[in-house]
Amino acid sequence: MEAGGKNGQSGRGGAGSAAVANARAGQKSGEELRLPAPGRFWSVQVIALVGMSFALGMNEFLMMGILPDIARGLAVPQTQVGNLVSLFAGVYAVCTPLGAAVSSRFRRFDAYMVLGCIFLAGNALSGFATGYAMLALSRLVVALVAGTMVAVAMTFSPQVARPENRARFMAWVFSGFSIASVAGVPFGTWVAGTFGWRWAFHIVTVIIAVLLVVMLLTLPRRSSTMRVGFFSQFLLFTDPRILLGVACVFFGAAATYVFYTYISPVLTRFGGIAPRYVSLALVVFGLAALFSNLYSGRLARRGSVEQPLGRMWPVYLLHAGLLALLSLGCLTGQVWLVLASVIGIGACMYLQNSPSQIDYVDSAMQFHPGSLNLANSLNSMSFNLGITVGAAVGGLVKDSAGLAWLGAAGALFALAASGCAASLLAVGRRFRARDPRLSMR
Repeated sequence: MEAGGKNGQSGRGGAGSAAVANARAGQKSGEELRLPAPGRFWSVQVIALVGMSFALGMNEFLMMGILPDIARGLAVPQTQVGNLVSLFAGVYAVCTPLGAAVSSRFRRFDAYMVLGCIFLAGNALSGFATGYAMLALSRLVVALVAGTMVAVAMTFSPQVARPENRARFMAWVFSGFSIASVAGVPFGTWVAGTFGWRWAFHIVTVIIAVLLVVMLLTLPRRSSTMRVGFFSQFLLFTDPRILLGVACVFFGAAATYVFYTYISPVLTRFGGIAPRYVSLALVVFGLAALFSNLYSGRLARRGSVEQPLGRMWPVYLLHAGLLALLSLGCLTGQVWLVLASVIGIGACMYLQNSPSQIDYVDSAMQFHPGSLNLANSLNSMSFNLGITVGAAVGGLVKDSAGLAWLGAAGALFALAASGCAASLLAVGRRFRARDPRLSMR
């Protein structure tokens, strides 16, 4: 939701509440007419937005599944193609908040359609790449817009989902990525092996094109914008609830990706999984991850602003315990403990998604309504930063101590996330004690 008004940022307290009230009032004439009937969640618009997340996920994760095919097709080393994964994550993390801040100055429909067309061009370029440089350029183009597309998609929530379904809408938009890892990537890998790796990208191109046509015909176009300065939007980071929320997601993602980056060798060496069955094991892990994405919507309903994410501190402790048990299973040769821990980690890895989104958006609505697009981008930014650091730490641990210690290293990150979540709750209580009106429910 973009807020209407003249000033880029409102002051704390009454000014922020007034800005949000004006924004909501300005929407009633056009947006509420498009809301689904009570009790109904799925609509063409919601399906299209979740479908685009699926396409974004397929584009991002396909590289891991068809990396050897690409390397053979372009006659380059696999490590050189693998470097594009790190390039993508780094550019994604840096450009997501910047792109979200720029997009807030435009109508959400116009911004999303332009970003979607750039995504279409970047993905198509991957399929037609004639060399490594062209493929790298295509990955760069997609990374520039992917995170911003997710952020802008979230701002459609007031127009396509009823207020009681806000958390559910967020959870499903994030779940598009999990569905891509469970179903889309195995399908794309099969296509690459059967028809060639370029056809995997061509199929994604067709999916994107169809979704853009559906969105052109169905997405609501009416929205108000707050004309805000580019740099003034980043005053959002003066709110400690935002900073602690970013820290929670960063440490939570790093905790998983210390291990997840090397999940295949862990499964084959310690989990008793034969190499030919690793893909099936990854599907099971992906289903656990999909569960975590969907269940995060339930966790997001446990209060407002910082409360849902802050109340996750025991979940982060559970995450730390599972990672520690993974190392214990690897060191003692307990195959059942390794496999149970891996599934448990998958069921925890995305639980923070929707609660963190509530923290970012509600905090922005109170004091910085002009920064809502930026707020919606923070989950993608912090998660990808966590992936980058977690993967790097995982590599160091693997080389220095061995695969068996990856879980223990990840547990330290999960403990840090738990501490940040507990601190977030304490900070939120201080905010509410100063002004009880800040409780949004």
